[in-house]
Formats: sequence, C-alpha cells, structure tokens
Amino acid sequence: MCISENGVHMGRTNIVLDDSLVDRAMKITGAKSKREVVHFALQRLVEQADLFRAAALLRGELRWSGDLDGWRRSRS
Repeated sequence: MCISENGVHMGRTNIVLDDSLVDRAMKITGAKSKREVVHFALQRLVEQADLFRAAALLRGELRWSGDLDGWRRSRS
C-alpha cells in the first residue's frame, strides 16, 4: 500500500527498532515521532552516500597547494 504525502509516495512497513536508540535520535534531531526520525535518518544516509560518491569521483582531480606538514603539526 502506498500513501502520497506532499506528492511523495510512501510505503508502509513494520520494523523492530531499538527504543533507546530511537529516543536518542529523536532528542538529537528534534523529531516528534518514530516515523519522522526514521525518515530523517534515511534521508541523511542517502545524502551522505551521494556526497561520498561525488568526492570519490574527484579523487586525484583537484589541485591543492599548501603546507601539509605544517597543517598536521598544528592539529597535534
């Protein structure tokens, strides 16, 4: 069964969730429901995967100039 919410088709499913993990995620994100926090987490997962893929495609393609050793020393 699909539900349309704001023009987005949404499917129903039943999942078992770790309540303490869901509670922590709701506090972190400000989500008001389990559905909202799961939707938020899925969105972020997909966004991060897309960014990772884009960054991987740029590997070795960008020029950088700077003092890498100095940067590393400043971080220690």
